[in-house]
Amino acid sequence: MNQIFKELKIIELAGVLAGPSVGSFFAELGAKVIKVENPITNGDVTRSWKLKSEDAKAKTSAYFWSVNGFKEFVSLDITLPSQLQKLYALLSDADMVITNYKAGDAEKLKVDYATLSQLNPKLIYASINGFGNESPRSAYDLILQAESGFMSINGEANSKALKMPVALIDLLAGHQLKEAILIALLKRYQTNKGAHVSVSLFDSAIASLANQATNWLIATTLPKPMGSIHPNIAPYGELFETKDAQLITFAIGSNKQFKQLCELISYTSLGTDPKYATNQLRVNNRVQLYAILYDYIKKFNFKDLFKLCLEKEIPIGKIRNLKEVFELPEAKAMIKTFKFEKQDIKTVSGIAFKFLEK
Repeated sequence: MNQIFKELKIIELAGVLAGPSVGSFFAELGAKVIKVENPITNGDVTRSWKLKSEDAKAKTSAYFWSVNGFKEFVSLDITLPSQLQKLYALLSDADMVITNYKAGDAEKLKVDYATLSQLNPKLIYASINGFGNESPRSAYDLILQAESGFMSINGEANSKALKMPVALIDLLAGHQLKEAILIALLKRYQTNKGAHVSVSLFDSAIASLANQATNWLIATTLPKPMGSIHPNIAPYGELFETKDAQLITFAIGSNKQFKQLCELISYTSLGTDPKYATNQLRVNNRVQLYAILYDYIKKFNFKDLFKLCLEKEIPIGKIRNLKEVFELPEAKAMIKTFKFEKQDIKTVSGIAFKFLEK
């Protein structure tokens, strides 16, 4: 499966995270992905996004490698006619091109769909932008988190607006663009014609509001910051500390799971208490319920509690830092290593699915 796209040639004209995450997806699955960077600007801006701890003399940042592994790199200043012709030569037999220009820029650079489709009618032109094809606004994930409502509902109760610690809107838009590309590939197999598919970060963000959107649209309840707890389910997201000072949480999504948890902590009558008999009642009385559960959970060591919860199929999770995460065998299996200028680069695979063959 790792080479499923080995016959595809993809030109990536995109930078930062959203567009390059799409190129990375195809590269990891065997496609020939050529990332074209402008030498005048020192390439993708994320090459310079270094942590304090990183080598200032290094050519690339850890951030850059999150979505740029397994690609080939070409430097071209396409504002120069001779360099633009070199790009056209690369595109003449390419299967797709990935761009993230704001409105009007692709036309100025002569790499818009109308131009490139004349050069290569089978080309799939995959474009990603901030606020739609007609908007001149440049967009970064932070701006989209602000504009799409995510920051208004993230954080602790009564806290200021807070962004998520991963550029999730970029990644969600990347997934939307992958889906559009796969549909375009299927259509091309049927019609032998290319297509222009486009995704905006704003639309991707709105499409991902899920139950928070319908909590407003249907229930007319304006979502607000609630920390890690869930507005529709309880106990769900509350943080508990075990006897050995481990931080954990539960995702109790049904009455059965709640009763099982009460039995596990030896408080069976709590599971039949009228105040907590249904999920909605538990949501209404979650503060009092949390205080009760906290004292009982505190009596258990983590390993014992974790083992019992797994046996009873009670959803439990330990709050792990990334060092702890990458000590888990499942996370270790997601690490990919490749060579770049004699250096071993470790990155996390962007492929989370598996084909289960007989």
